[in-house]
Amino acid sequence: MRRFFILLALLLPIYGFSASFAVAAQPVTDAPNTQPVRVLVTTNSLGFLVAEIAASLIENKKLELKVLAAPGRDVHYLDARPSFIAAARRADLLIETGAGVEEGWLPVVVSSAANPAINEGRLGRLRVAEHLTLRQSITVTGPHAGHVHAAGNPHFNIDPLRMALASRVIARRLGDFFPDQRAELIKASFLLEKRLKDAAKKMAAQLIEGQRFIAYHEDVDYLEEWLPVINIGYLEPIPGLPPTSKHLRSLVEQHKGDALDREPKPRVIFAAFNPSQGADFLKNRLGWTTHPVPIEPEQPNWESYLKLMIIWTDAFDKKY
Repeated sequence: MRRFFILLALLLPIYGFSASFAVAAQPVTDAPNTQPVRVLVTTNSLGFLVAEIAASLIENKKLELKVLAAPGRDVHYLDARPSFIAAARRADLLIETGAGVEEGWLPVVVSSAANPAINEGRLGRLRVAEHLTLRQSITVTGPHAGHVHAAGNPHFNIDPLRMALASRVIARRLGDFFPDQRAELIKASFLLEKRLKDAAKKMAAQLIEGQRFIAYHEDVDYLEEWLPVINIGYLEPIPGLPPTSKHLRSLVEQHKGDALDREPKPRVIFAAFNPSQGADFLKNRLGWTTHPVPIEPEQPNWESYLKLMIIWTDAFDKKY
């Protein structure tokens, strides 16, 4: 083919055409790809990390970010919606929490999308939890065993310290798609890591130490990792099973002394999408306060995640 165009360039002037026409007619095979890298994340927490690390790439339309799960939904129990499948079909990189939290719906999305780029083991698939040290899940040991998180508690988004480490993981993978910007992406992740750690340290210092709480599910367990607070139980008798009257009565019997002789009193903290009846049961019988809290930021950005940290902190009593 190349010989043909060279010959054409030599012959065209003889017939009154310019050689520049022949060059212009040659097909362009090495044109740069102007399409953005499409990054698909399962939650706003993951989207926040991508948006902060790759802000300049998003601004310059080199990276397109899309989040699947709405912030007020329990990411355990989503449906494989057609819009999810369509987004996965176009994705270059799929970033998920991992550790089983999306296993009820994401495999269906990926298989239905039929996009080899985001299949298991490909560069376009990242399970962040596999690169972190997670809390041991209560689902595999003790009286709460039953639900399945054998790889560990997947709700690390409630721990800004682990989110800081997750930012490194995401920056390295984005660097595989943008090798020329790899150093800038890693630098951005280090800056974000510092902001997260500084904010966590400042908020932890505001709280009265040793405050106790009962959780609905093990998601808010991660508050223990960065705040000076202690989890003393769960409204769920086993993970995934709604509170039962028997279990709630046993909690009242077990903790009724705590309502009288220790201050601050324990409290009940639970995700806002969980039903409040169990928490209200303890409130009415023990006088504890109840705190439904969001689990995900409203938007995938720093301001929303910082607001989320403040909400979690405000569920406890402060020194001043």
